[in-house]
Amino acid sequence: MTGTIVTAEAVGKQVDIHGGSLTILQDVSFTVAAGESLAIVGVSGSGKSTLIGLLAGLDLPSSGRITLAGEELNALDEDGRARLRGQKVGFVFQTFQLLPGLTALENVMLPLELAGHADAAARAGQLMQRVGLEQRLDHYPKQLSGGEQQRVAIARAFATHPAVLFADEPTGNLDARTGGRIIDLLFELNAEQGTTLILVTHDDKLAGRCGRRLHLDAGRVVADEQSQ
Repeated sequence: MTGTIVTAEAVGKQVDIHGGSLTILQDVSFTVAAGESLAIVGVSGSGKSTLIGLLAGLDLPSSGRITLAGEELNALDEDGRARLRGQKVGFVFQTFQLLPGLTALENVMLPLELAGHADAAARAGQLMQRVGLEQRLDHYPKQLSGGEQQRVAIARAFATHPAVLFADEPTGNLDARTGGRIIDLLFELNAEQGTTLILVTHDDKLAGRCGRRLHLDAGRVVADEQSQ
């Protein structure tokens, strides 16, 4: 896919709290080109994770609109947004989000099976080899280290060759050395597949690997700049 793959237009998000309204995001507008890597940065509470959830269609904005891979999310019902995510989106989370009752291989197979791939086991096995875990196929998440679990999560995220990969603090639960290896792996796979990468991070090193940074402060975009 070429051109613009994500568009946010005057996006706002408010939530009801204690009988009042709390503004989390206000008048957020930007575009992301296909193949671009974008880091969303800012202090805790600036609205980063809320924004990435809206961009991925996990929630809807209170105002404004978001377009993802050519589809306006506000115009889709929950099933429509789930279909779009299944076809176009991959996720990597800080807390790994692996299913504990499935082996590492089965966790990677799951999105492939949901997408109807008959060769899910073979494709998942190749990805597990690519992330260096071919000896851990039958291990359950609780039998894996944090770094190993995140490598499984990355393999799962890239399994369906998503148009956009969203990562929310992907190194947040890892030590610096392990986090560095995860960053390398994430960008290697991203380059190989030509995926658009949008990530939230507090890690300056990780943000610096992206081509562009979007700075949020108190729910507003205060800077949008190319990385040096």
